[in-house]
Amino acid sequence: MMAPRPIQRSTTVVRADGTMSREEWRAAPNAPIDCFYAYPTVSTDPGMNSDMTPNEAELRVVHQQLARFASVCRVYAPSYRQVTLAGLRERRAGGATNLSQGLAYDDVRSAFHHYLEDDNAGRGFVLIGHSQGSYVLTSLVAQEIDGKPLQDRMVSALLLGATVPVARGQVVGGAFQRVPLCCSTTQTGCVVAYSAFRSTAPPPGGTLFGRVADPSMAAACTNPAALEGGSGELHAYLSGPGFTIVSGRGGGSAWTSSSAQVTTPFVSVPGLLTARCTSNEFATYLEITVHGDPADPRVDDIRGDLTPPWGLHLVDANLAMGNLVDLVRTQSASWRSSR
Repeated sequence: MMAPRPIQRSTTVVRADGTMSREEWRAAPNAPIDCFYAYPTVSTDPGMNSDMTPNEAELRVVHQQLARFASVCRVYAPSYRQVTLAGLRERRAGGATNLSQGLAYDDVRSAFHHYLEDDNAGRGFVLIGHSQGSYVLTSLVAQEIDGKPLQDRMVSALLLGATVPVARGQVVGGAFQRVPLCCSTTQTGCVVAYSAFRSTAPPPGGTLFGRVADPSMAAACTNPAALEGGSGELHAYLSGPGFTIVSGRGGGSAWTSSSAQVTTPFVSVPGLLTARCTSNEFATYLEITVHGDPADPRVDDIRGDLTPPWGLHLVDANLAMGNLVDLVRTQSASWRSSR
């Protein structure tokens, strides 16, 4: 198991008027539930599958996507022999896109069984994944949890940056037969799933996320900023230096027009970002609106784009990190009160 690195996780809060304040972060050593995480495609190892030795990219993504959850749960991040970045390019060139089975899935399933046998002790757990990690965990839920006694211990599953099929117009059916989508912050045993695209750059015809071939199905979209529906404000935790989960992307730390520099690893930008679930003719997705104001001193945009078919995939988790941590905190209390 990888552990979040013991490095600083403080945040600079940058308000619209340009003022800055510092927000500190603390882990909860006695957190009452667990979080089990499968990271996205980040391995820079050569070949189709990575080895079991975490490299810098794998450690970085744990810091970006999982570490903050340690304020509400004990965190577990198993290394697994994922399809590497090079392997993903090779598979896509050959038309193979399924990331939910194979060596990566076998490793994560084995690690999950080990966790259940040696560490869980009947505690509630949250599954957290992004991209390849979400596809692997989708299979794990379907094969190991859905409709089985273990479902009672699943507080929730956060399956970000992946297409999770659900019966059109319903909250269940599709990938899972008994595990529903989350529709309120106090609901437990449910799934949060979305892929983020800008309001100004919706999914194109060749989108990689949010599209399901079966017309009776749709891609799940649950808005972590407004689970009951509609639009809500995102509590993002973005990289202070401007980096994303992919090494070498981003850069620069100018979050205001002044000379004030951000020196913390993370930045929060209250009021800048909102989200809602919506659809176009190609996909169902989480639409991100950036409320930049050229008249104020705060930055008017964010980083995180790849090519149009990928949308804001690089920051799927960062965009709603505060919302998701708050959700897990509330779900944890609900799950424990129901025991």
